[in-house]
Amino acid sequence: MYGFSVALQPENLMFVFIGVIAGTVIGMLPGLGPISALALMIPITYGLDPASGLILMAGVYYGAIFGGSTSSILLNAPGVAGTVATSFDGYPLSKQGKAGKALALAAYASFIGGTISVVGLMFIAPLLSTVAVAFGPTEYFALMVLGLTAVVSLSDKSVVKGLIAAVFGVMVAIIGIDRQTGTPRYTFDNVRLLEGIDFLIVALGVFALAEVFVMLLRGGKAKKQNHLGSLKLSKKEVKEISGPIGRSSILGFFTGVLPGAGATIGSFLGYSMEKRIAKDGHTFGKGNIKGVAAPEAANNAASGGSFVPLLTLGVPGSGTTAILLGALLVMGVTPGPLMLEDRPDVFWGVIASMYIGNIVLLILNLPLIPFISKILNLPRAMLLSLIVVFCMIGVYGLSFSTFDLTLVLIFGVIGLFMRLYEFPAAPLILALILGSIMEENMRRALQISNGDWAIFTAKPISLALLSLAAISSFCTYLLYVLLSILRTGSKSHY
Repeated sequence: MYGFSVALQPENLMFVFIGVIAGTVIGMLPGLGPISALALMIPITYGLDPASGLILMAGVYYGAIFGGSTSSILLNAPGVAGTVATSFDGYPLSKQGKAGKALALAAYASFIGGTISVVGLMFIAPLLSTVAVAFGPTEYFALMVLGLTAVVSLSDKSVVKGLIAAVFGVMVAIIGIDRQTGTPRYTFDNVRLLEGIDFLIVALGVFALAEVFVMLLRGGKAKKQNHLGSLKLSKKEVKEISGPIGRSSILGFFTGVLPGAGATIGSFLGYSMEKRIAKDGHTFGKGNIKGVAAPEAANNAASGGSFVPLLTLGVPGSGTTAILLGALLVMGVTPGPLMLEDRPDVFWGVIASMYIGNIVLLILNLPLIPFISKILNLPRAMLLSLIVVFCMIGVYGLSFSTFDLTLVLIFGVIGLFMRLYEFPAAPLILALILGSIMEENMRRALQISNGDWAIFTAKPISLALLSLAAISSFCTYLLYVLLSILRTGSKSHY
């Protein structure tokens, strides 16, 4: 109640509205992302009350995650990193003339996932802060290994091609200076590669530009999909997505609680989990509504969960919350265990504002769907040009380097090659996200144990996670073998 007394003040309501609107627009533009937006917001918050300033910046953050699905669904150009998994099924739905349903579904799933995360943040933030502290290098390594087991489930037609794509993703992830030894890796004596390759450069190249190249190759043969379709969900569809939204919201929230995980990893874990347990898992990637609901619920829940380590421990859970941490310190507020006592207006005011912000996002986004989807009616030449322009602006805005523009073109060609020869892009992206985190924590753990690999099985949490990874990989691989036998021994296509 105290939090709502802070959030419902007229100026704070205005900041909620401004924050979520700005975040939604920024999320729709491929490549910009919430980190750049929040960095620009810091000067705006000078002189504001700390509660008002954080309410504004938090609105930009979860608003960007909410709006990032739009470009993923309509253009196959992820607006933010956390919506890459949404494009796997969202874009096929759009091509089938169901863009309206996909956008509405993303809005509902985002609202529910965001609301569940706020409830979790309100009730169990102090408890979860102690759980997050228990995660050391060994536990993080095991968690990343468990995440990489999703590579097998994300490989639709060929496990071997999926593993090849994943290995390539790990190779890209470790390009740059080795943080522990200072040794350049895979830089080919190019100083511009010393800082590595940004995730969004790869994502926009492999998904958005590759889609442009595919359309250009098809020429006039490509069908123009300009139908919005119905925004309504049938009772059967509501029943189908209720389970995935609930499970992915909880999984995403707990993923967001872990420092260093965040919305991107949460969305991939939610997507891969649903693909594994769904009876129609083989239709994921072809326009399955559960493939949109799961990652959208997970990424919004994870964005709320990332506030747990920020507010209760003073530990940023992602690059975005690191910006928020810096903003709080500039405002004279020190996040941590004493924040509940010292600045309850900031802690509870932000949580209450998230309830309001999620409602505002849903109310604003649903009526705008018919207007947003008008982008599908643009002439194909103009649409392709806009995709390229947005990608280039987004990539150039990362570091203001023309070299990055060359890189995104290279990855666009790589993405085209993968499309033509049926290499799945999802394992590459997942490995790119998890590869560097996994390597860093593995080496930290080995330093602690003086090179003793037994440290990974000595702790119960890491042992449990590694065991789950082994069981998951074996069971999924066994399923693929059985399906291969069935396909080989029967004329019918299972």
